Amino acid sequence: MEIDSILKEYLDEKVYEFQRPEFIEFDPLQIPHLFDLPEDQEISGFFAATIAWGNRKSILSNARKIIERMGHSPFEFVMESKWRHQEILMPFVHRTFNEHDLQYFFKSLRNIYINHNGMKGLFGGKKNEPYLNECIVNFRKVFFELDHLQRSEKHVSDPSKGSAAKRLNMMLRWFVRKDVSGVDLGIWNDIIQPSQLSCPLDVHSGNVARQLGLLSRKQNDARALRELDCSLRLLDPIDPVKYDFALFGIGVSKSQI
Repeated sequence: MEIDSILKEYLDEKVYEFQRPEFIEFDPLQIPHLFDLPEDQEISGFFAATIAWGNRKSILSNARKIIERMGHSPFEFVMESKWRHQEILMPFVHRTFNEHDLQYFFKSLRNIYINHNGMKGLFGGKKNEPYLNECIVNFRKVFFELDHLQRSEKHVSDPSKGSAAKRLNMMLRWFVRKDVSGVDLGIWNDIIQPSQLSCPLDVHSGNVARQLGLLSRKQNDARALRELDCSLRLLDPIDPVKYDFALFGIGVSKSQI
């Protein structure tokens, strides 16, 4: 595939149009933006990304409920094991994610911060890798190393089984990219390069990518993600995932292509 200069110019314009602070107002990314402490941003962002499917209003409402249950201090809540008090957690439901999943996530995060140098530590050390699939697979393996209900595993995607891992890739975009508009947080940009990121592939971005000739595969799976990644890296090898704003924005706004 050759670089289409007209397509690149069009998408660059769309990035500029949608990568603005106003974007945060209606996006789950607003949740980690509520905090200044990196660990609070990591934990709140992980939960916001985990439940980021379905109605956006419901996603934001339930993400804020999780924050409230953590007393608006996610890291302190996790590390002091306040989640052991069942009355804090029950009931909770976001689609198929419930209080049992929530409690395990708290327990696992505590284990990660105590025994694995935190979330950032788990994703670090792979600066020479072109993609982060291995990091995501390793994170998932560690995340479920404690005793847990089998049902909870469906809430953390597994690229090794063909998943595009949309929500984890979205979270990685938030934590790694540091854009001039202040949308993405950039708290992990010292351990991961933006060039390693993969586009959060969902219905909107996938459909728009196909209309633009950036993607031919019909399923939104790991193979489609790799194809889209290759296309976007031709357009910008340094920061390919900035085009997530363009693809998503075009899809949601129903802009004419």
